[in-house]
Amino acid sequence: MTISRIAARAVGSAAISLCLLLSACATLPDVDRSAASKATPTVANGKGALQSKQAAALLARRWARATPDMKALAVQEEAATGVPLIAGNKVTLLIDGPATMTEMMAAVRTATSTVNLETYIFDQDELGLQFADLLIEKRRQGVTVNVLYDSVGTLSVPQAFFERMRAGGVNLLAFNPVNPTTRIGKWQVNNRDHRKLLVVDGNTAFTGGINISSDYANSSFFGSGRRPNTSDGKKVGWRDTHVKIEGPAVAAFQYSFVNNWVHQDAGELPEANYFPPLSAVGDKIVRVLASDPDKGYEIYKSLVLAIQESKKSVHITSAYFVPDQQIVDALIGAARRGVDVRLVLPGVTDHGLVLHAGRAFYEQLLAGGVKIHQLQVAVLHAKTAVIDGSWSTIGSANIDRRSFIHNYELNVIILDPGFAQEMERAFSEDLRDSKQVTLDEWRRRPMSDRIKEWGARLAEYWI
Repeated sequence: MTISRIAARAVGSAAISLCLLLSACATLPDVDRSAASKATPTVANGKGALQSKQAAALLARRWARATPDMKALAVQEEAATGVPLIAGNKVTLLIDGPATMTEMMAAVRTATSTVNLETYIFDQDELGLQFADLLIEKRRQGVTVNVLYDSVGTLSVPQAFFERMRAGGVNLLAFNPVNPTTRIGKWQVNNRDHRKLLVVDGNTAFTGGINISSDYANSSFFGSGRRPNTSDGKKVGWRDTHVKIEGPAVAAFQYSFVNNWVHQDAGELPEANYFPPLSAVGDKIVRVLASDPDKGYEIYKSLVLAIQESKKSVHITSAYFVPDQQIVDALIGAARRGVDVRLVLPGVTDHGLVLHAGRAFYEQLLAGGVKIHQLQVAVLHAKTAVIDGSWSTIGSANIDRRSFIHNYELNVIILDPGFAQEMERAFSEDLRDSKQVTLDEWRRRPMSDRIKEWGARLAEYWI
């Protein structure tokens, strides 16, 4: 990350902190495990919600290898979030920037109707310029192109970069501007759009942790079987995870984009066919969770429930890990009842304050039986979990209060044992490139580290 980018984001963070100091602190809700009353979760497809008997029959076929507990979890999750399952999807796991950018740009090149891009960071660097050029070219071909970018995430990016796209016919909208005079009466500088979403022609969606930035121009060497060698001057890419979705669930992603744009009260989207008919293209059952600040806490509730109901394994990869006590208690509770609870957390980071705030929880977690591993070979930016070999989630939300309370975030839950196996293989790769932290070792850490953790904990609500 360049010095100018760090400085610019520091200004944005300072503005956010000032707003927070002047406002009351929101709290996360207690998650009720007993709220579910149905026997079968609601399942939708491209034509709408299925009848209860149809849903039960479909789930029986799709979940033949799943435990009864996952079915119960699906019902509880719906009761907590109010969001139905969507059947008939194809889901493709994408690891790191090069593979993800290749797939995303290939999808954009095939666009014939619409391209909707929502991103926290859209940098003016080699990768960002390539993406911008592609969007301008698609607009020249007659495709409607809409870009929603966060004004804090792009604070250091010259406005000329966006004006060039605008001049090329691309529709752009800065989310919650930092300057209060930009959008009078709509100044919400603390609430950031942290989502990463691309929807092409209303039938293909991408989401996860990857921004449009040169941090993702190279691979993290995930799956290569070798350690990075930077002696040639080539920068190691950040370790991140994205997912490509095709099928009926794409309409839910498209809706989240349109809804976020409209609620900015800064102009309507151009007319286009954003919601084409969608048929089943695969057998994956998903739940799309688009959370807004201080509202339903859908992503938070789904994660807590999945951990609380876990029976065999909880494997979490988290870039910025500053959990609240309910998540800490859920992780320790799972470990104490014999669940294999493992966390892959950063060994190196781009955000030292968050790193130390998260490490303040290590002793409690380690003493409670949670196993902690720190990724060594690259900056970790992924936000994923796989639980009991059936429940997986990928998205933009970190395990911290900023994601759960203040940001607009987007996660997808995939209820499928086959996809979970892919996630487990990826988790095993990350374990190979990580160093396990033991309780004895952690208790011998320097006093200087303890002071940093104590200081960072004081700011955990704001970071």
